[in-house]
Amino acid sequence: MIEIGKKAPEFCLPDQNNKTVCLKDFSGKWIILYFYPKDLTSGCTKEACEFTDLRQEFKKLDAVILGISPDSSEKHQKFIAKNSLNLTLLSDQTKETLKIYEAWGKKKLYGKEYEGVIRSTFIIDPNMNIAEIWTKVRVKGHAKAVKDRLAQLKSEYK
Repeated sequence: MIEIGKKAPEFCLPDQNNKTVCLKDFSGKWIILYFYPKDLTSGCTKEACEFTDLRQEFKKLDAVILGISPDSSEKHQKFIAKNSLNLTLLSDQTKETLKIYEAWGKKKLYGKEYEGVIRSTFIIDPNMNIAEIWTKVRVKGHAKAVKDRLAQLKSEYK
C-alpha cells in the first residue's frame, strides 16, 4: 500500500528516447511523479502542458518531473514534439509500475466499468519517501497545486 511517509517503490522504465530511467537516479532531489492515461488526448495534453509551463519553477525547487503512462516511447516522442513538452515521459507498457503505485484499477465511464489508469500524482522527497499523494486528479490547475504543495513541503523538510 502506498502511503505518505513510506519509501517510494523503485522502478526502472524506458523514457521517450528508449533510455532506461530509474527512480533511484534522482535520489537527493524532489520528484514529481505523475501517472496519466494516454498521450495526445485533451486532458493528458493539458496536464503535460501545465507541468511544462511550470517546469522552471519546479527546477528552482530542486524538483524533477516524471510522467508515466502505458504508451510506448515512440508515442511519447510524438506527444512531446507535437506539444513542445519539456518533460521526461516514461513508458510502462506492462503496467507493473502503474499497479505498484495503485494508479491502475477499476474506472467507470457512462456506467460501464473497465480497467485503466487512475490519474495520480506523488511528491517524493530527497530521501525517496512519499511526501504527498493525489488520486483521481482533476487536470485544471493541478500542476500549480503540486508546485505550491512542494514549496510548502520543502520549507518544512528536515
